[in-house]
Amino acid sequence: MNLLYVNWDVSPEIFNISGFPLKYYGVLFLAGLVLCYTILKTIYKKENLSQQAHEALFSYAFIGILVGARLGHCLFYDFDYYSQHPIEIFLPIQKGADGAYHFSGYAGLASHGGGIGLIIMLLIYARKFSIKFMTVLDVIAIATPLAGAFIRLGNLMNSEIIGTPSNAPWAFIFKQIDNIPRHPAQLYEAVCYLMIFLLVYFIYTKNIFKVGKGFYFGITTLLIFIVRFFVEFIKVDQVDFEKGMSLNMGQILSIPFLFLGLFFIIKSIRDKKEIKVS
Repeated sequence: MNLLYVNWDVSPEIFNISGFPLKYYGVLFLAGLVLCYTILKTIYKKENLSQQAHEALFSYAFIGILVGARLGHCLFYDFDYYSQHPIEIFLPIQKGADGAYHFSGYAGLASHGGGIGLIIMLLIYARKFSIKFMTVLDVIAIATPLAGAFIRLGNLMNSEIIGTPSNAPWAFIFKQIDNIPRHPAQLYEAVCYLMIFLLVYFIYTKNIFKVGKGFYFGITTLLIFIVRFFVEFIKVDQVDFEKGMSLNMGQILSIPFLFLGLFFIIKSIRDKKEIKVS
């Protein structure tokens, strides 16, 4: 019967040298950011933004996403543990059964925290390079879903953020977890994020809608978190305290982003109408 499903038994490590592993997740995370950075070079030119600002963008975005995602996981999903092990929040180590610390990588990153961290760093970035904050948000938002797709592929390689049991012919059996066919929730998100990127990038390059500032940030945010909200229904609970909750933590944290995206879409449309009237 298992032959009907995808038997997924991929090692999360590409190789390991003296206890220091190179993992698919890290490679895909970095590859997604580099690809977005490359795409944004063209957008920066189209928007007449400086080459110097583009060159600095990667470091600001990388720090914001990594720090925000790490703090988001530690605060939103596993505060009880990390409040007792604060050093593990900031360093990629974990205390083993022998009482000694071992290199573990950052085992736990939350996308909502990454989004918040990115926005904060982009605010600093916008002030540093004298660019309107909404312009920065719009430009970055066009490429952001592509980075999200790569991160979810990294989760797939880690056999983490798995879905609930399923009899669908495309179900995955995550052999490193159990022998139960499950929804490949990570793959669902990755495909949806890629489609969002293609849609928003198409709208931008073809200049389909005449809208004000904030539109691309709004539509990207709204679409990403609509996907996140509904895919959460077929995900296994990430932490024990989510059991029995009508909405899990991922869905609760998505709701403010949904309203934020909707707000900026409406605001951008109204702003454009006011400009036409005046």
